[in-house]
Amino acid sequence: MRKQYLMIFFFAAICGNDPALAQQRAKSVSQEHKKIKPPKMTTTIGVLKDSAVAPVEQLKALIGSPLKVTDAQNQSLTVTYYQLLYIRKALTEDEETGKISSTKTQVSDFFTQAPLPQKWIKLFREELLPGEELYFFDIIVKDKAGHVFYAPNLRLMTK
Repeated sequence: MRKQYLMIFFFAAICGNDPALAQQRAKSVSQEHKKIKPPKMTTTIGVLKDSAVAPVEQLKALIGSPLKVTDAQNQSLTVTYYQLLYIRKALTEDEETGKISSTKTQVSDFFTQAPLPQKWIKLFREELLPGEELYFFDIIVKDKAGHVFYAPNLRLMTK
């Protein structure tokens, strides 16, 4: 019995000291794994930038334009994904009194193409009213080297 414990101890001591079983640390971080600082970017649609207040007719005309993201050197980045939130006016009726009051509703979707699909362009051109909002957010872009970044959000309000 004592021989068995001695053999197990001896075997564990030999295997525990084997350098081939230990993990080797990486000597240096490769070039592709270095953190890349995102460039300063601007998001526009047509001529409108963030927090723009525009007449309804101007926004209806520009809604078919592609979402554009440029860096500080005015080079375009490829938009690969974004979300759009449409905050629109609506009417509600109080069930007890029957009184109609105005409120706001939200419609949202995500897109992987720019400009917007035709059904959305048609919706905005038919229904966009003063006091409503379009909010483009979670905009993901790629530069020419293939690096992926989040672009600034774009909020457009109608007057």
